[in-house]
Amino acid sequence: MIYKSIYSSPLGFLEICSDGGEAITRAYFTSTPSAEYVENALTKAAAAQARAYFEGERRSFELPLAPEGTAFQKQVWHACTEIEYAHSKTFKELAAAIGDDKAARKVALAVEENPIAVFIPDHRVKGKASFLATLSSRSAVKEALLGAEVQFAKR
Repeated sequence: MIYKSIYSSPLGFLEICSDGGEAITRAYFTSTPSAEYVENALTKAAAAQARAYFEGERRSFELPLAPEGTAFQKQVWHACTEIEYAHSKTFKELAAAIGDDKAARKVALAVEENPIAVFIPDHRVKGKASFLATLSSRSAVKEALLGAEVQFAKR
């Protein structure tokens, strides 16, 4: 069974999904949240941590995450979680961080496919005038997330 909690963030509804209580498997923004859903303790905890993050009270998350993807994607997503709050890296820098400085395009594609928004902070990864960085369907949300982090960090 898939469990879900919905947090009404300043950027839209954040739907947070769990695979039955073991880990968060998806989190995504939507303008029309699911009408019916079943929460569990983990999705409720994730929603509470998201609320604290959006209020500037939390800079990191303490949640088990289990994104579905290739080994390379998971490596990239893990590297995203290691980028310091309110800071950013380029696709090239993230590629170097995972040990393959020639994989910037593959990193960009992996970042774009991140299934767990906010909790895997792909918004901290930017491109240098990259097609993906500028035309991403989520680019405005990513900019807003990083901008909010920078403002909260100045407090």
